[in-house]
Amino acid sequence: MKRPLTALLLALVAALGGPGIASTAQAAATPASTAPVRLMPLGDSITWGYGSSTGNGYRAALYDGLAADGHPLDFVGSLRGGTMSDPDNEGHSGYRIDQVAALTDAVLAQYQPNVVTLEIGTNDLNGNYQVATATARLKAMVDQITRDVPSATVLVASLVVSTSSTEEQYRGAYNAAIPGIVQSEQAAGRHVGYVDMSAVTTADLSDYLHPNDRGYQKMADAFRQGVRAADSAGWLGGSVSASGPVRSGIAGKCLDVRNGSNADGTAAQIYACNNAAAQNWTAYPDGTLRAVGKCLDATGRRTANGTQIEIWTCNGGANQVWQAVNGAYVNPVSGRCLDDPNSSTTDGTQLQLWDCNGQANQKWTAVVPG
Repeated sequence: MKRPLTALLLALVAALGGPGIASTAQAAATPASTAPVRLMPLGDSITWGYGSSTGNGYRAALYDGLAADGHPLDFVGSLRGGTMSDPDNEGHSGYRIDQVAALTDAVLAQYQPNVVTLEIGTNDLNGNYQVATATARLKAMVDQITRDVPSATVLVASLVVSTSSTEEQYRGAYNAAIPGIVQSEQAAGRHVGYVDMSAVTTADLSDYLHPNDRGYQKMADAFRQGVRAADSAGWLGGSVSASGPVRSGIAGKCLDVRNGSNADGTAAQIYACNNAAAQNWTAYPDGTLRAVGKCLDATGRRTANGTQIEIWTCNGGANQVWQAVNGAYVNPVSGRCLDDPNSSTTDGTQLQLWDCNGQANQKWTAVVPG
């Protein structure tokens, strides 16, 4: 006896472990809570909203739907576009997967979303850019996002239909690979869900690549079901801490990443406070301090006085753990403090480990933006 299609879809969702698939089978789902949603729309011109009459794309309808579900909302990102009241986003017109990935560490570190809606790959396929490895780049980007914000939910959408013959010859295989990527992420314990955009048809396009208002509404509905499923699974309760500058006990100085670089080995330094992304730090539950997508690190896992401090890819090492004790940041494996050498007031002075002494050059105050 054949099982009804709805039952099959629900069984598939269960098999993938929670909100692996956002589908019509979930349309009747109701939010499990009114958890705050700090959402980053991430992608290319479709995320930006090109082709919509307002410039809002799917974002305004998604915002309105989530507000109706009861969620306190904040859309975040370095760009602002459209007429909606909260137009923040990371929709970069014309960008490929690799180009969006190149800026992702910094914007995630700065804005700390607990939900990321990801629609990316159209420009890779339409531009015939290294198509054979496009899904590998997508998986690497999802890995990157979950590494940067481990408690966030990432909703990975299939690509919407187009009338581009170049894109269409590749889109089916690309989309078919996404559920497997999502399943592998969930198997690793990550909060990653798949959002099916097949409801958008060629009748819902404003041109050969971009949806019209009706198409964007369908995208919003699909992402809304993805957020609902994540909420029902309890995924929205683990948002990361608020972020902001860390001020030194030396007046006017802040903990800073040299030149805002996220390259491993970049010096952590003292610098005049300026509210730049290089001074935007987040304390994570694992004891790490993070900026520009990397962790504050005692070089080479050394513990001696004078060990220089840098940033490095977060790896779970004890040299990346910092405990706030009496206004100081103590590295527990060494028992030493984050120190501004000789109480320097010179911008660019690299920080070090040193015996804790309670002086102003070892005092640090996290300032969370209001």
